[in-house]
Amino acid sequence: MNEIDKTNPTGRFVVHEHHSSRLHWDFRLEMDGVLKSWAVPKGIPEEEGVRRLAVQVEDHDLERLDFEGEIPEGQYGAGTVRIWDSGVYYLESRKPQKIVFTLAGARLKGDYVLVHTKQDMWLIFKRKEKKRE
Repeated sequence: MNEIDKTNPTGRFVVHEHHSSRLHWDFRLEMDGVLKSWAVPKGIPEEEGVRRLAVQVEDHDLERLDFEGEIPEGQYGAGTVRIWDSGVYYLESRKPQKIVFTLAGARLKGDYVLVHTKQDMWLIFKRKEKKRE
């Protein structure tokens, strides 16, 4: 495994709690000049061993990092959005089928993995802490 430079974050992340037609959480990573985004129906796991469905949605503009408020009826994603967590992340590896990263937020801390399963479906989980000698 590669050592991650914890003095130089790869980018920012945000998790929005999104009260639309169905409550879900929007997980967004700053990558390639946009926010790569996934809708996570049951929320981002905070403990190891829990895998959650993450449905990839369209990329969002970077301005969405700080967005909180109402999306008006009739618009895509209509409802209330609030920031549930935010911070920086450190990318360990990025392949078409798997993204490995460390989150450093107020709530979410630790090593996470996104694994592509099919079409726009991914799984997100918190990786077990590595034992350091």
